[in-house]
Amino acid sequence: MSPQRGAPDNDDELTSPHSFIELMALQRLEDTLVSHPDTTEPERIERFRSLATPFNPGQGTRSFGGHVYAQSAYAASKTVGQGLVIHDMTGTFILGGRLDTPYVYTVRHVRDGFMYSTRSVDARQEGKICFSCICSFKRNEKQRLFHHQPISVQTRFDSILSAKRPEDQPLSPSVDSEWWIEAVRQGNISEHEFPGLDVRKTDMKDYNLAEDVKQHPERYRQLTQYRLKGSPDEDPTASLAQIREREENGEYDNLYACAHMYSSDKNSLLLIPRSLGIKHWTEMASLTLTVIVHQHGEALRMVDWESVDDSDVGGVSELPMKWFVQEGWTPRAAENRATHESHLWSPDGTLLATSLQDSMLRLRKLGTANL
Repeated sequence: MSPQRGAPDNDDELTSPHSFIELMALQRLEDTLVSHPDTTEPERIERFRSLATPFNPGQGTRSFGGHVYAQSAYAASKTVGQGLVIHDMTGTFILGGRLDTPYVYTVRHVRDGFMYSTRSVDARQEGKICFSCICSFKRNEKQRLFHHQPISVQTRFDSILSAKRPEDQPLSPSVDSEWWIEAVRQGNISEHEFPGLDVRKTDMKDYNLAEDVKQHPERYRQLTQYRLKGSPDEDPTASLAQIREREENGEYDNLYACAHMYSSDKNSLLLIPRSLGIKHWTEMASLTLTVIVHQHGEALRMVDWESVDDSDVGGVSELPMKWFVQEGWTPRAAENRATHESHLWSPDGTLLATSLQDSMLRLRKLGTANL
């Protein structure tokens, strides 16, 4: 869906889509002009409203934090020129997101440069800021003068990743905790479909049960494999040839960057107590999340064109997609806070992005009000 102008700030008709492009869909609201005493020209602030209901982990009352994170970046991408692609974003989670109220995003132009542009985004529900971020965009400089990255996850964990196809791995649970997984297994809870992405949890038990990993929790690893759901194009009638041409021209690059951001937050914090052997806690919440996209162009694009039958003019909504891998771990936990880090790997072993998440983790309730 293309952004539309003139819609009210709060329209309670939210949809529950399957594809990522529909999940991120925005309505453009009327821009606002803000006067500042030290400038002659008023500042133009662009505004957007979400159209889809976010996923609610554990069938709770709060929305998945990755939704507002990714959609804030997507709203910002609607305000930059062609060729500028997300390369870095840091966001602060302020209030838990509600499911019954749309997000309204206000986007400020912090800087408009040729090579780099910066946006500040506030996400509001019923007028209250629940998330705020700085998102930076850059152009592809098309220079490869130097290159360095760690040994790829596909090389280090080849025996695990090659043992089973990604689509044969179990779906990543709504809540990656033993009590939830057991309740689903017994039929006491039914899992709801995770929208936008197909996310699979790789079985790492043999690796993580090693005595060396138990003694050094920072060596604990969780591999997650994910791919896009649905077509990346807003036009449901777009042909394969049109989609391929638009992808090669980079028209979906910001959508893809947002999809990688969205996936990076799924069950991320739940890795921390699992790696530390902690089974009970009272509070857990994201505080800040930074995602750095290292590579643009082909490395972040998600359609698997090698598996596309060019003679097939139908089935565009179910294009074959590449499988990417998130490698997650925790380097530090203390003083009621814990850190989650991850690397996002392209199928060819390119280090595509790095995430760094600061979180609250409490094992017992405080005697005074928190947050």
